[in-house]
Amino acid sequence: MMYISRLSSALTRNKRIASSLSYQSASLSPLFNNLNLNHNLNLNLNHPSFTIHEHTKQWRCFSSSSSPLNYNNENGTSGSSSGVYDKIAFIGAGKMAQALISPLVHTSIQPEENISIYDVSLSTMDEIHNDYPKIQLSQSIPDAIEGSDLIILAVKPQNVCKVYSEMVKGDTIRSNATLLSIIAGKPISSFINGTGIQKVARSMPNTPAQIGQGVTVWTCTSNIHLEERERIDQVLCSFGKSIFVDDESYIDMSTSLSGSGPAYIFLLMEAMIDAGVHMGFSRETATALVHQTLLGSTLYAMDSKQHPAILRNSVTSPAGTTASAIYELENGKFRTVIKDAIWACYRRSLEMGGSDSNVGPGRVNFPQVNLKEMLPDSKIPGSHHPIEPPSDEMTNVSGEKK
Repeated sequence: MMYISRLSSALTRNKRIASSLSYQSASLSPLFNNLNLNHNLNLNLNHPSFTIHEHTKQWRCFSSSSSPLNYNNENGTSGSSSGVYDKIAFIGAGKMAQALISPLVHTSIQPEENISIYDVSLSTMDEIHNDYPKIQLSQSIPDAIEGSDLIILAVKPQNVCKVYSEMVKGDTIRSNATLLSIIAGKPISSFINGTGIQKVARSMPNTPAQIGQGVTVWTCTSNIHLEERERIDQVLCSFGKSIFVDDESYIDMSTSLSGSGPAYIFLLMEAMIDAGVHMGFSRETATALVHQTLLGSTLYAMDSKQHPAILRNSVTSPAGTTASAIYELENGKFRTVIKDAIWACYRRSLEMGGSDSNVGPGRVNFPQVNLKEMLPDSKIPGSHHPIEPPSDEMTNVSGEKK
């Protein structure tokens, strides 16, 4: 009876804690209460290069909103105390790096004393050190990567070249080191040429990884064998789902779909909330309605395993309110705008990697030509016109002036 009484008290206490959380935290409560991540990743990926690996995790919300989330493996126990790597070095300690450090430490996939970090911001490193006192703070990039068999690059794309030059100083890179990039747009060849590291994995996570709900698409060089691929996958699965692809081109594609995808959802969320406020709801109520609608719709779609068109039709009654709304969305080319945005993001990802971005609907790959070589006697203007029209008066077919 005493055990039952204690259990009842604990449950009551947890309910009070949940109700006292800020709205932003409370809005995620269905995620923690109703979702144990038992949903399978049901993607119709017919291309043979796609393989999916997913760890089932159970979630628990801690009593303090500032405490980290708890990640458990499918057996409910923490990982090995020895760590999945001898030492993991983080170059860059921004939000995505912190999103990865937290589950690595809390699941004991990697002990914090076997993690080193370097960031140009001393305050950022101090904040991480306050949460994880045993993490090694490094004064330089060579210091951070010394002895590391996994180096995770988490810097801005525009800073990559500076990082390369620092990494090769001092000859501190281990001969068997593996480099894992979570940087958008940079191809594997860039990391190999810039650092000399031959084993490279390139990944594209997204921001929901910060609450353990991210999805990461990744690939790697062929010299990374199955055993280490499984270790990399374990690292990436610690903050969500991971999807491995054999073809690196899918990484740029995933950047436009899942990598930048949360921004599209947040923009839709913002527009819906603003419309609710415009109609008369308080912002708090409008936000609650939109958050739960998006969350519930996503979980419903995952559970039903039905095509989105079928689900949409089930909500849309003939001549009803939803039908009127859908008409306006279709009339405003909602689908086309979304698709164009995704293609634009994909093209920008290719440009950042130095690849040809002339892809997508309405784009034709023409061979590059040198007009001066083809037409040496012609005047090549600075405009987009290949040849300037005659400067004298125009004539018709018969040769008469118009």
